[in-house]
Amino acid sequence: MDLDAMEMRGRNGTEATGVASLITVDGVKSKEETLMAQMGKKQQFNVGTTHDLFSSEARTFIDQVQRNFGFLSMIAFSSTLLVTWEAVGSTFQAGLVNGGPLSLVYGFLLAFVGTLALSASLAEMASIATFLVATQIQGVIILNHEHYDFQRWHGTLLMWAVMALTLALNIFGIRLLPLVESVAGVCHILFFFALLIPLVYLAPQSSASFVFATFENNGGWKQEGISWCIGLLTVTFPLVGFDGTVHLSEEVQNPATSVPRSMILAVVINGVLAFGWIIALLFSVGDVDAALESPTGYPIIEIFYQATGSVTATTAMMCAIIVVAFFAVFGILASTSRLTWAFARDKGLPFSNFFAYVNPYYKIPIRTIVLVGVIVCLLGLINIASTTAFNAILSLATLSLYISYLIPIVIFAVRKIQRQPIHYGPFRLGAFGLYINIFAVVYGVFVCIFLPFPPEQPVTEINMNYSSPVFGFVVLFSLCDWFVRGRKRYVGPIREVAQEEDR
Repeated sequence: MDLDAMEMRGRNGTEATGVASLITVDGVKSKEETLMAQMGKKQQFNVGTTHDLFSSEARTFIDQVQRNFGFLSMIAFSSTLLVTWEAVGSTFQAGLVNGGPLSLVYGFLLAFVGTLALSASLAEMASIATFLVATQIQGVIILNHEHYDFQRWHGTLLMWAVMALTLALNIFGIRLLPLVESVAGVCHILFFFALLIPLVYLAPQSSASFVFATFENNGGWKQEGISWCIGLLTVTFPLVGFDGTVHLSEEVQNPATSVPRSMILAVVINGVLAFGWIIALLFSVGDVDAALESPTGYPIIEIFYQATGSVTATTAMMCAIIVVAFFAVFGILASTSRLTWAFARDKGLPFSNFFAYVNPYYKIPIRTIVLVGVIVCLLGLINIASTTAFNAILSLATLSLYISYLIPIVIFAVRKIQRQPIHYGPFRLGAFGLYINIFAVVYGVFVCIFLPFPPEQPVTEINMNYSSPVFGFVVLFSLCDWFVRGRKRYVGPIREVAQEEDR
């Protein structure tokens, strides 16, 4: 059978024009599948791991969405999705408190290598930024207007404005998204040098011993090792999200090679830039106490101001970071909405049929895009009532992502250890694949152990890290949903095809 002769059908169950021939996975077909084939209906089956099933050239699944992204645009998408050096500049405050420069420098090297192993493992298998942008804008406002009365609801409104623009681009400008992400990728690299050069040239320089040999334990922890590990988390957060390209694989040309390569290249590019940025920041940090106590809430703003002595210059430098972070929100919404859509398509969500709908004109899942946007806006309301509760939800993101990375890698590594047959795609890690998988698992477990730790002692209701109880609630809710509804409908990832017999 010529695969190019396969007739694709939508999710409306349109009957095939000829006698359907069942495509099996791993040579197994059930009575129900055989009956469906005889009826000439669309076929549903669990996705296997063969190269043909993942290859766009083989066309073994229905293209419900349009393939707008090429390899270069996906590299730009992946890089701006991570925005690692920008995120490091925005979040390295906790690292200065726990571990200090020693944790930031050497901890980042560990995080970079560990994340690269995670990315490589997921790549072989693949053959909460909106709020950050809003509060950074508030920080710049505080810098320019000393008498500005900071209110949490201001940040929520800014958050909604950012999300509204992001929704508009993801729906009405979807065909421009690859171009936007390519421009963002260029800005991501150019702005790095545009900020790095004046910062290093103008700022008072710290000593090499401060950068490479200073350890700080200002979090109240009795064990310095725990303090160092908590400081390490500062540089693990900016490296999560590299899997975003996987969720857009059905909109990528040649996904079997473009997706895994863009994942790894994104981690490499962001890792190199972020490590250079950390070194530059530590050499240029100036008055550490002034940076940590900045009224803007972001030490990076104070560092820029100490270096330039100009509010205007500091504002311009922060705008560069905000612009790239704003671009990242576009990609995050696109990636998250596609993941939600895929889960709905596989009958994993409540009201799955409604959210699995793909708009025939724009060829995108508009309903899941709007769903994700509405959820983000509702979460913004929590910030008005309690910053602690809102931060608990944000802290859940990193823990959940690492656990979601670990589950498939563990299963994949076990299959390799047991020497079960694996039909690889065109991207392989070769002889070192299993060792990389094992290292990725060890690193991921290590990070997951310390992610729920509070940042300092003694623990209060304000500084408590609520990621563990929130994660437990999410798992409990998911289990209840599984036993009540999910187990009756969800059977795993599904592809639908209808194929005509040769005559």
